[in-house]
Amino acid sequence: MSTPPPALLADIGGTNARFALADAQAAMPLCSDSIRDYRVRDFDSLAAAAQRYLSDMGASAQRAFFAVAGRVDGDSVRMTNHHWHVSLKQTQADLGLDALRVINDFYALAMGVPLLGPESLIPIGPAGTTDSGRCDKVWAVLGPGTGLGWAALMQFGDHYHVLETEGGHMGFAPRSEDEAALLAQLHVRFVRVSNERLVCGAGLCNIHKALAAMAGAPAEELSPEQISSAARERSDPLCVKTLETFIRVFGAVAGDAVLGFGAWDGVYLAGGLVPHLLPWLQGPAFRERFEDKGRFHDAMRRVPTTAIIHPQPGLLGAAAVAQRHLRKRGLA
Repeated sequence: MSTPPPALLADIGGTNARFALADAQAAMPLCSDSIRDYRVRDFDSLAAAAQRYLSDMGASAQRAFFAVAGRVDGDSVRMTNHHWHVSLKQTQADLGLDALRVINDFYALAMGVPLLGPESLIPIGPAGTTDSGRCDKVWAVLGPGTGLGWAALMQFGDHYHVLETEGGHMGFAPRSEDEAALLAQLHVRFVRVSNERLVCGAGLCNIHKALAAMAGAPAEELSPEQISSAARERSDPLCVKTLETFIRVFGAVAGDAVLGFGAWDGVYLAGGLVPHLLPWLQGPAFRERFEDKGRFHDAMRRVPTTAIIHPQPGLLGAAAVAQRHLRKRGLA
């Protein structure tokens, strides 16, 4: 019996399009030496970016598994934070594939969690002691990148399942007078203020501008990278306050995910910004707001939070999806 060609993988965010190949027969299905990274803005479509990757690799594929930062709705995927509008049927035809599966990027991130080794995980706060005594477990997987992704990972016996959500678009709930004033400033710009308006790359800029307006000062136009750098160096008090606010809101949002999903077994913090935020996440503010859930404070103290620092968790998750799919069909 001939060995089937590797599956084509993609992790498509608002800024980067990452591609790789998967060997579904291997214990670790992601072929790490096949990973390539492209800028979304350089291509008119997902198919065009994938064709470029296959050409660069001198590879071909019969099946593809793409993780995208957007909601998959039938044949259509409209990317939340950039111009691509993906038709599954057209993309499959353009690439000459026998099969194409497109999944939400945080579905993929969640599916990759069971494949992560200790070298890819960093505890944030206490290790946690939650033990529900159940054989079934639930974790929340969320975090900031170009947007704010949310998912739940559920384990039933030996099987894992993922609940896809758009929880990042739930409304922002202020906890203090300062945050209420922040909400009022953002309301002027956005009317409805979701958590994603604060907890993502663009959210850093939104917070920075709003805090400047609250202080009655003109806001310098800074990128998320410039704000983070100035905050790390403590060279700009407004940037420091921006990062502190970001971390507190992120902690509150992560705690809400536990309550919403019943994710008492823990929270995995994922997304492109998480590795860069580690010094701030490991400070007290994140866990303080995470645990600040009124009558559930004691229960929240026992819930572990863990940062994912794997360099390509989205592609790893897409590889896990490919492996499970192909094994079910006897193709791996």
